[in-house]
Amino acid sequence: MTNRCRALMKQLICFSEEKSGFGLNELLGVWVKSMNPARSDWLVVIKELGYINHPLRLEVAEFALLEESFEPNIRDYTKIIHGYAKENRLQDAENALQALKNRGFVCDQVTLTALVHMYSKSGNFDRAKDTFKEMKLLGLPLDNRAYGSMVMAYIRAGMLKDAETLLREMESQQVYAKSEVYKAMLRAYSMSGDSVGAQRIFDAIQIAGIIPDDKICAVLINAYVVAGQSREACVAFQNMRRAGILPNDKCVSLMLHVYEKDKKLKEVLDFLIDLEKDGIMIGKEASEKLARWFRELGVVEEVELVLRDYASTEA
Repeated sequence: MTNRCRALMKQLICFSEEKSGFGLNELLGVWVKSMNPARSDWLVVIKELGYINHPLRLEVAEFALLEESFEPNIRDYTKIIHGYAKENRLQDAENALQALKNRGFVCDQVTLTALVHMYSKSGNFDRAKDTFKEMKLLGLPLDNRAYGSMVMAYIRAGMLKDAETLLREMESQQVYAKSEVYKAMLRAYSMSGDSVGAQRIFDAIQIAGIIPDDKICAVLINAYVVAGQSREACVAFQNMRRAGILPNDKCVSLMLHVYEKDKKLKEVLDFLIDLEKDGIMIGKEASEKLARWFRELGVVEEVELVLRDYASTEA
């Protein structure tokens, strides 16, 4: 870092408009006049401010865009738009977008993808859809970030069928969403009790090369539980065990819910014995559910045993 950059960084790190009596633009203006910085100097300062996550980093970057010595390009604007989007400052991001257009730049794939992601994350479905449509009309390549952001927009809007249709379109283009997108869709189907949809996404997850873990399996089991399909929930749990996946506390709790709903006391005891044989200890949620069930049955000694066993595992 050059001395001119170091001098500005010292002032920016402890800058306070109230204490200094002048604004950020005045401070930067004085630095420009006295130091005559080149683009490389601006980039160093902006990069250093980013490292320390300084609250004024984006404002400094925007000031730099107006300086001829900075020689801004479209990617500089895109980074600012993305930065504002991460902080959910939509109006500032859109102002930066308008400034980009005013300078005569044409939005490219990277910029439009950042906008789709921003609108999707903020729940602005119509803007996300319009921007995604614009990318298609321009014939721009769509990567998993652009597709994934639009899929998430559909999920947040509760339009799961449309989200799944877009997932299929992605797969036909040999583009696969990140695991977070598949998990979000699986969770949405699960919470609504759409077990058929949840199973489809669970299958799609494996086709996409994502190995299901205990959390993913728990979401699938939950879909069957919410749908009131006890038998299918049991089958999903058994398939999970056959695949060598150890059930987490949520999985066990869901199975206890199934047995309790169907009033299958003998089956739940066999279930617990099997878990013990495999060295699987039940956790807090499952223990509390089991204890509550036993209390309702008036089986006090069993309740005390469950609580004592759980306490010993926590120690």
